[in-house]
Amino acid sequence: MTGSKIGQRAVLFDRPAVLFLPASRERAIAKARGSAADMAILDLEDAVPVDDKELAREAAVNAVAEDWPMPVAIRINAPGTRWHAADLAAACASNADMIVVPLVSSPDEVEAVAVQASQPVAAMIETARGVLAAEEIASIAAALIVGTNDLAADLRLPSGAGRAPMRHAISQVLLAARAKGIAAYDGVYNRLDDPDGFAIEAAESRAMGFDGKTLIHPSQIAPCQEAFMPSAADIERARRLVEAAGEGAQIGAISFEGEMVEAMHVASARRLLARIGDV
Repeated sequence: MTGSKIGQRAVLFDRPAVLFLPASRERAIAKARGSAADMAILDLEDAVPVDDKELAREAAVNAVAEDWPMPVAIRINAPGTRWHAADLAAACASNADMIVVPLVSSPDEVEAVAVQASQPVAAMIETARGVLAAEEIASIAAALIVGTNDLAADLRLPSGAGRAPMRHAISQVLLAARAKGIAAYDGVYNRLDDPDGFAIEAAESRAMGFDGKTLIHPSQIAPCQEAFMPSAADIERARRLVEAAGEGAQIGAISFEGEMVEAMHVASARRLLARIGDV
């Protein structure tokens, strides 16, 4: 295996609100480009009807040729589908910042894309096989995205079961990404009429350690960003900890505000401050 093509890996971190939109809808593309999303993914897969696949492919390539205020990716159709090869060729030749591969169940499927693409490749983990192979997949992919809708179907969960039965699988994907040092994104929240439910799930995503969450509507962008933004108390504590440790200092265990902290805690504080530009 050649390893991950992550020359543009920086675009994948600190991008909490990741908006999916159907590439076949010109209006949706315009709204996404004018939105405050941290990343946009032009979808050629689930959001596009079969009869519109070719139209969506052409529209996505044309869209990424324009200027965007945020990184923009193309999600191609899955390996084994009749659209995959043409999608892959078009995405590789486009100005997309990233290629997203759905329904990945083995590292070979990511490898087959990565060897052709100059862009980083994100893998969507949406099946039991994908979860079990997540660590190997993360050795090649530049990011992992949990596809909770397909995962729930593959696990044969009853309607309304929610995320609880999937938490172990979701955590496995996150663990795989962290073990390989790549970004990890949580799945979508389907109910657009339940902003409180979305806020709760986004807060859970951040608490679990995800870098961000995938979204299905621009109305979810602001609450997602709010959920992933460090609190004022977190920021102030990070500043105090970095100051106590000394900039650039290598420390052992020290006492800080009644707690024992080590170098890892200082590193986390510095990452938090770097994320908000307070460096």
